Amino acid sequence: MADKVINALGREAAYQLANITKTPPQFGALTPKYLAKVLEFKGLEAGIYRVNRVVEGETPLDVLCSQDPKKQEIPQGFVDYQAKPREYQLHSISTIINVDTKISDVYSSPYDQTREQLSLAIESLRERQESQLVNSDDYGLLKNVADSQRIQTRNGRPMPDDLDELLSKVWKEPSFFLAHPRAIAAFERECTRRGVPPVTVNLAGGTFIAWRGVPIVPTDKLFVDGLKTPKAKTGKTNILLVRSGEAKRGVIGLFQTGLPGEQSRGLSVRFRGIDDSGIASYLLSLYCSAAILADDALAVLEDVEVGEYYEYTQQPV
Repeated sequence: MADKVINALGREAAYQLANITKTPPQFGALTPKYLAKVLEFKGLEAGIYRVNRVVEGETPLDVLCSQDPKKQEIPQGFVDYQAKPREYQLHSISTIINVDTKISDVYSSPYDQTREQLSLAIESLRERQESQLVNSDDYGLLKNVADSQRIQTRNGRPMPDDLDELLSKVWKEPSFFLAHPRAIAAFERECTRRGVPPVTVNLAGGTFIAWRGVPIVPTDKLFVDGLKTPKAKTGKTNILLVRSGEAKRGVIGLFQTGLPGEQSRGLSVRFRGIDDSGIASYLLSLYCSAAILADDALAVLEDVEVGEYYEYTQQPV
């Protein structure tokens, strides 16, 4: 009599009938973009923002304070303004997304192909916006720090003393530090070495370490040796300290209001039509800039070394 052969259901055969749970597309290059969350923004109607400043010099108040108290004369004069104040103009970041309607129609479940394409494109524009807010040659924070607001580290490493020096530059209600994650890690090592670990605070939906009560916000747009993700263990970067808000005469982000096809702050998504090949086209435009209302609203700690490590068996110094 022949032996019976029993074949069990195999993994590959079962796989053919199984429902597969899929995720939306995961874009590893995206970051939380905390800068856009913690920086205060102002909407513009005409795309131009003029920062009027007072000319430094003698004002009626200065005359009054220096006046002989025995004299009863009322000082006369006026407060003068800069004749040619700086005007900030909005800059645009744009891209065009093309979607084959046949593809989006047939493969529309479980995810809307058009919506996913637009979502990823919008996130990419936001990434570019944050980079421009920090590094733009025209309005970027790093390039527009006043010379009097630039300081160097004491010995390369980001020490608590260095951040205290930054706070002395932006002492009127500072809002947040801005630093590369490698710089934050280097600062934490220095604090641990001294036995003064920083506390944490909650801000804009995130948890950050803070120094003297001022949160240190991470961003990879403050490059290390010109790179967002440096491979070398050593490298130099910068740390910014920002006072944000128009009421505080600080740094503010700028965006255009009332855009056609407005999706969110300064962002427009417009359908450009479908061509004879069935390709749907969308124009995405993001209008942004930043303005520094007073020199003392921004300071930078330059040439910060991020590659110092220690064996913690030694005594703190």
